[in-house]
Amino acid sequence: MKILKNVLMVLGVIFVMGSLIFAVNSNAIKVSTTHKVVNDSIERNVASEYRISSIDIPEDLNFAGEIVPQEDPEIMERVDREFLVNTYWQSNALLLMKRAHKYFPVIEPILAKNGIPDDFKYLAVAESGLTNVVSHAGATGFWQIMKETGREYGLEVNANVDERYHLEKSTEVACEYLNKWKNKYGSWTLTAAAYNAGPGGINKYMRIQKVDNYYDLLLGQETGRYVFRIMAIKEILSNPEKYGFQIDKEDMYNAVPTFTVDIDEPVSSFADFAKEYEINYKILKRHNPWLREPHLNNNSRKKYTIEIPKFKTFIKNVVFDSDNNELFFPHSISKSKKPVSKPSRPKRRIVRKKKSTAKRSVSKKTVKRPLKSKPVKKIKTRI
Repeated sequence: MKILKNVLMVLGVIFVMGSLIFAVNSNAIKVSTTHKVVNDSIERNVASEYRISSIDIPEDLNFAGEIVPQEDPEIMERVDREFLVNTYWQSNALLLMKRAHKYFPVIEPILAKNGIPDDFKYLAVAESGLTNVVSHAGATGFWQIMKETGREYGLEVNANVDERYHLEKSTEVACEYLNKWKNKYGSWTLTAAAYNAGPGGINKYMRIQKVDNYYDLLLGQETGRYVFRIMAIKEILSNPEKYGFQIDKEDMYNAVPTFTVDIDEPVSSFADFAKEYEINYKILKRHNPWLREPHLNNNSRKKYTIEIPKFKTFIKNVVFDSDNNELFFPHSISKSKKPVSKPSRPKRRIVRKKKSTAKRSVSKKTVKRPLKSKPVKKIKTRI
């Protein structure tokens, strides 16, 4: 009987231990299966939302109407590189789209007026990203103009005023420069390359290699990529949705409407000048980056045109004045006139009395003599 009890006890222990081991294994399998399902779900979601693929190059790819020789595999590798780099550098591409919406309306009519193909607006994007940057060599502004070149083409460049930062004037200079070298090379593609490397560099490569076509030249890395980068930027900015970019119009950067003030005299303090138009120095400089110092020398009495932002409130990209009326902006006003749309603050009129300069008549002081007092009789009183 005692042996039977011991056998039953051992069997019970074995049964309990077996049950525990089975339960633990079941949980492990269940957890593992759950993790696998979750991981598979995450992978499927990422794959469905984000895809990286090769880029289809347009068959009619061209720069300023000059067709790219796509039958050359080496050329197509260089094209493909620029399309991939600029498509998948998404943050930079979005910034370029936003800035282009703000600055292209200024650049486009100047190019058209000077007979420059519209594609050259993308050259400014490739050069500076549409910002007033300064290169290590000293090239400055949207069009990256060197100091000597700017002066040669009529820009004022000094410590006080640097018109390479003036978008309209620097665009005019870029047009004049491009037309000059297009007349020499006969090709807009070579002209763009010369803008980057300098005509001297391009002439040297052409002389040594005895070819006169951009696509046949062996150039340095930067200039060798230059035109292809411009074409990639052009294609992506012109067809953002095709390359996976979704950007709404209200997300774009917009130019602030301005009026202009002409000055032909020195300005001792632009901080004080800005206050006259109810703005501050930072806002004044933002609209006039070509003013390089907080004052204007102008000893020659040259006429300068300064842009002043209008008083407005932006509501969904529509400009309204303080009375909620849509503003109409004149192009310019003279210095003596107040802007039509500028609300005038009620000013207190302070009238100061001028001190009289006439000499005061000094009158002789009349000295009053003390009156003689009558003698007082002493009255004796009896007590």
